[in-house]
Amino acid sequence: MTFSISGFCEKTGMVGVAITSSSICVASRCPWVRAGVGAASTQNITDPSLGNLMLDYIAQGSSAEQALDSVINRRDFIDYRQLALVDNQGRSASFTGLETLGTNAVAQADGCIAAGNLLINTKVPQAMVDNFVQHPNLHLAERLLLALQAGLDAGGEEGSVHSAGIKVAHEHPWPLVDLRVDWADDDPIEQLLALWRDYEIQMMDYNIRAIDPRSAPSYGVAGDL
Repeated sequence: MTFSISGFCEKTGMVGVAITSSSICVASRCPWVRAGVGAASTQNITDPSLGNLMLDYIAQGSSAEQALDSVINRRDFIDYRQLALVDNQGRSASFTGLETLGTNAVAQADGCIAAGNLLINTKVPQAMVDNFVQHPNLHLAERLLLALQAGLDAGGEEGSVHSAGIKVAHEHPWPLVDLRVDWADDDPIEQLLALWRDYEIQMMDYNIRAIDPRSAPSYGVAGDL
């Protein structure tokens, strides 16, 4: 029903998640990011509260593995959850409960972790991880989206995916990137990639407007002087 990749950029310190699903609005409940802390995905039969909870444990000093252990040892219905987590040092951890749907798998590499359920085959997460590590010089958002596409190319889910999203955090409390396609009859990942490339050229302008609006470029809207 869902596959995702969570990653850390060693050069910039950015953390992020890219995710896709056959379900509607996957990015509204599954990916979680926090600057200087980490990135998490809570999927399968989703409990959205687990994303922030894992990040809270890291913020309090836990490693990714310790944070995950704290969650799985203290929450009810954990066997219905699939969780993936990467911290701000690139360490990763995952949990796949016994009630996780269909063919499921997880793959890890330096600075990233990919997980999925109801997959067409178990090679999908490894294809995402392999793609991610091949592009160390790209923006983290681009790396994550290309890796997500590689997962789809490797087979993806049992059925068609219909929603996709990406979140990346950098130096501020708000996400640097927070984009989503909540429903598409065909190829939401391609639509999300196109949206990212349109957004990328304006991304830092919005950051400047938040930090110092005096230095911001023109807004480019009607009535803007």
